Amino acid sequence: MLAQPIPRLLAAAFAATLVSAPLAAQPFPARSLRIVVPYAPGGVVDFVGRTLAQRLSEQLGQSVVTDNRPGAGGIVGTEVAARAGNDGYTLLLMDPAIVINQSLQPKAPYDVAKDFDTVTVATSSPLVLAINPRVAARSVSELAMLAKARPGSLAFASAGIGTTPHMAGEFFKARIGQDIVHVPYKGSGPAMQDLVGGNVQMTFSSIAAAIPFIKEGRLNALATTGARRVAALSDVPTMIEAGYPGFEVELWQGVFVPAGAPKDVIARLNAELVKALQSAEVRAALAKVGNEPVGSPPGDAAKFVRAELAKWAKLVREARIKPE
Repeated sequence: MLAQPIPRLLAAAFAATLVSAPLAAQPFPARSLRIVVPYAPGGVVDFVGRTLAQRLSEQLGQSVVTDNRPGAGGIVGTEVAARAGNDGYTLLLMDPAIVINQSLQPKAPYDVAKDFDTVTVATSSPLVLAINPRVAARSVSELAMLAKARPGSLAFASAGIGTTPHMAGEFFKARIGQDIVHVPYKGSGPAMQDLVGGNVQMTFSSIAAAIPFIKEGRLNALATTGARRVAALSDVPTMIEAGYPGFEVELWQGVFVPAGAPKDVIARLNAELVKALQSAEVRAALAKVGNEPVGSPPGDAAKFVRAELAKWAKLVREARIKPE
């Protein structure tokens, strides 16, 4: 084959440049996005992820899909997101387990500060301290006295090792200085069933998982863990009101992207997420699962996540909590 003349080669290259230039200049997003959810379908994080994905699709004019990657208390999905491209097209929606796992698991395959940029804290919800009605306690102080009178006789359920309910239970144990046996389950569903059945006595649960049983009288709510009372449980005091100052545990959900994403892309994602969270439809959907929209700026969100990392690392260290 004869070599093409140089002018012809230059013309072909120039034409290719003209074709590709508009593609390169396209504003973000120019294609579909995915939100990695490190839990199985059906939970609160999955619900929030799907709610935001639908709204973002409408706002951005691009497909936004949720990608469920459950396993190891959220570690599997978090690692998947950490290893994705940092172009802003892969997002991670994760709860406090992202910082708890890093403190609890010495070999966690990611570092929150190094592997992720924080886009926003999207939502937040306190937990509820719920007990089986057969437990002879009608207040948090009575529950603490019962634990003191019968060391090791009480057991608390959690949605799994390293989850926020697990750490809230450990926080409570540390505050009252008493031993309460931790019984981890593979999700909040099995934990609730065993608590209602009386196989365990108490739990710190997401409001979404516990409130149906509380409303039916199958569980008693002693306190919630936020700074203020929850509208859906307005007659239930906070842990602070119950006599435990500083006892605040929030089941927040943050949106992250792999570290190194362009600042303008992070800013665009934040703006779109805030817009979505402010919509009446999304707010109503979140209210159904006991979540409130937050929508913090990236800088504030990153600061909050660092504080959460320090908070739970301190508890893990001082209470000598081990991955069971």
